[in-house]
This record gives sequence, structure tokens and C-alpha cells, in this order.
Amino acid sequence: MKMNKIRISLFLFLTATTFLFAQNAAVVNKQSFAPTAEENALLWEISGNNLNAPSYLFGTIHMIGKEDFFLTKGTKEAIEKTQEVTFEINMEDMTDLTSQFSLLMEAFMADGMTLKDLLDTADYHLVQAHFNKIGLPLFLFERMKPMFLTVLADLDMSPEAMSSGEIVSYEMKIMNIAKSENKEIGGLETAEYQMSMFDSIPYKAQAEMLVESIKSSANGDEEFEKMVELYKKQDLHGLYEMIEGEDEGISQYEELLLVNRNKNWIPVMARMMKKQPTFFAVGAGHLGGEKGVIALLRKEGYSVKPVKEIAP
Repeated sequence: MKMNKIRISLFLFLTATTFLFAQNAAVVNKQSFAPTAEENALLWEISGNNLNAPSYLFGTIHMIGKEDFFLTKGTKEAIEKTQEVTFEINMEDMTDLTSQFSLLMEAFMADGMTLKDLLDTADYHLVQAHFNKIGLPLFLFERMKPMFLTVLADLDMSPEAMSSGEIVSYEMKIMNIAKSENKEIGGLETAEYQMSMFDSIPYKAQAEMLVESIKSSANGDEEFEKMVELYKKQDLHGLYEMIEGEDEGISQYEELLLVNRNKNWIPVMARMMKKQPTFFAVGAGHLGGEKGVIALLRKEGYSVKPVKEIAP
């Protein structure tokens, strides 16, 4: 998958990150806990392990076109049945101005580093021309970490598209439902932790990903359209097959950005589910494969079953 298809949820230039990276295939000759092609679903019921009531797991695409957005009746009912709605990070933090300002400061590179320091002249001018084209003068973002610029480089994810309502956030939609029903809102990790992950990827590598993102944007748009169609069909297995093994420059950071996070979430989910029924909404890329959340929950002894229904 081309790097411009790293889909990072963007709120006032603050990010809650989920990367749809490929996960390693199941180990040969060992029992598989990964969801199968026959279990295709975005919504999953979690029970067993002495839970008093089921909890639910839902796979999102963080940003999607307004015309492609949907929430099934079963998903809405699952939210109603639970007492807490939990995201990768607590979405209420993303609407708090104090938290936003603090996180925004973390979006900039250290030691006065600028994008011009990381790229040769030709690549820098390529990035500059692209940002001018989408109406975001690059001089305003020179010191921002290149991974954040990769988000802004995507025309569909621009602040203008967000404010116009043409781009919809699943997390924000679900949070609004939860608030209307007076649900508790929670997070599996902190925004500060997500931001810190970028610091584990060298600025130079991030800058190279940004350039590749822009160069491959045309092909990447076709890939994202295919991904959206699979998502609308609730074809979790198809999504997993599509993204498996396709990432190039970012693959060496898969353990950091995906696998470790999945593992870290399981004990947090266990505590929340034991306390009260919880609805978990995380990026669909976290669900599939032997190192995905579904498989990890099953390995812990939970029954994780697909809730299949036709989208409206």
C-alpha cells in the first residue's frame, strides 16, 4: 500500500493515529485464532471469560466520504447495550482546547529542524508545489514532523474537506451517539503516547515517506477507493488481504505502530469489559490477522463472534 494511504484521523492538526499496516501471516502448524473469510464483519461480540454481559468491537475507517458513511442497525444497538464507548484515544480529549494546544506543540520537530533540511532541492520543490496546489502554503508547516505533513498532503483530508462535511469521522459520529445516550467515553491509549511513536521514526525516513506519498497519489486514490468498497461490504478479510504485505517504507516500523499497540490494548480491554459492557471502536486494520485484536482476545479465552448484517 502506498504511503499516501496512511490514514490518520485529523482534528485541528492533532492526530489519533491508526495505520492500516500488513500483519504477519499465521505461523504454520499452529492453531489459528484470526478471523476467517467466512466470518466477515465489522462488528464483533465479545463474551466469555466470566464477563457479566457482552462487549462489542467495531472496526472503523477513521475518515470516509459522506456518501460512503454508514452505521448498521446492529451497530447502533450494540452501542445502546453498553455503558462505555472506548476509542483508540479518548475522543473528548480531542475537543479540549488545552489538550489540543499541548499536543500541537508535539507536532513540531526538535532542534529547529525544517523539512528543507531533510530533502534535496528537487524533492522539496515537489512537496512545496503540492502544498501550494491544495491551498496550504508550505512555509506555515516547515517545522512540522513529516508524518503529519503526509496527512495534510492528502487533498481529501484537508481542513477544508473536514469543515465542509464532505469527509466524515466514524469516531466523531460514534462519540456523538454515545454522548446523546449519556455513555462514558474512554480510550485504550493516550494521545501523548500516539504522538510519541512518531519520534521513534527518524525525521529523514518520515520525509521520504512524505515524498513517496505525493508521487504515488494517483495510484493511491484508486487503492483507497477499493478499500472503501471493501469496507462498505464489511469485508474484513478482503481488507486484510488487500493490505497484507503491500507497505514498503513503513514496514520496518510495523511492530511499533501496530503489533505492540494491539498487545497493549488487550489488558486494558479486559479491565474495562470486566467492569461494565463496553463498545470498542478502533481502526479496522487492527482487527485481522494472527496479531490482530480479534485473535489476541481469542487467545486470552474470550469468545469473539461476528455480528453480520447488511448495511443500509
